[in-house]
Amino acid sequence: MSQTWIILGATSTIARAFARLVSDRGDGVVLAGRDMTELDTIATDCRMRGAANAEAIAFDARDAATFQPIIDRARAIGGITSAAVFVGSMPSQDEIDADPSLIDGTITDSFTGPARFLTMLAPLLEENGKGTIVGVGSVAGDRGRLGNYVYGSSKAGFHAYLSGLRNRLGRSGVHVVTVKPGTVDTAMTWGMDKLPFLAQPEKVAADIVKAADKKKDVLYTPIIWWPVMTIIRTIPERIFKKLQI
Repeated sequence: MSQTWIILGATSTIARAFARLVSDRGDGVVLAGRDMTELDTIATDCRMRGAANAEAIAFDARDAATFQPIIDRARAIGGITSAAVFVGSMPSQDEIDADPSLIDGTITDSFTGPARFLTMLAPLLEENGKGTIVGVGSVAGDRGRLGNYVYGSSKAGFHAYLSGLRNRLGRSGVHVVTVKPGTVDTAMTWGMDKLPFLAQPEKVAADIVKAADKKKDVLYTPIIWWPVMTIIRTIPERIFKKLQI
């Protein structure tokens, strides 16, 4: 049975791949982001692929005034049962150390903006009594690390939020999937050195679709990151704080 997805951050590389996959099978998409010209182009592609419906709408995690129009549109369309959140920003830790004001935007983009939107959307999904929320976090949120602890802390907060939302919405038939990608070949990682297990966005998007269909609670993608992060989480702090990771 087809469903309609609200896709936040729809111009991101992984989100585009996700939108293509769900459109290929006939799902509808509401593509939300800041670049309306690019969103319209993606919507056209989704319709050509067989999406039940595809449209673009403005969304900015730092502008809460853009949130309610998406909720209103979801109610007007009817049949909105799912949402996928691909929003986030990751200045380098060096950039943040030089300009601490970057912390506010990083946390808004990667945690509080998406969390506020999903909290507004939750009652609609509860009314429907079905559906899926996909929240894309990061393996960086599993432990504070030297190279990106501000970004990691924002994703750690988002992970905790998704866990609580899963507990809430599961009681009404709505499932929440927490996605923890490792390094992915996207604009966020371009120019970085020493990126282990670098994944292609199409592979990550396919893993996300499968996890949503199977109602997984937490997805590490690629799967190699599950044992890697299990090890990293268990390293004693007295040792971990001396590592260059």
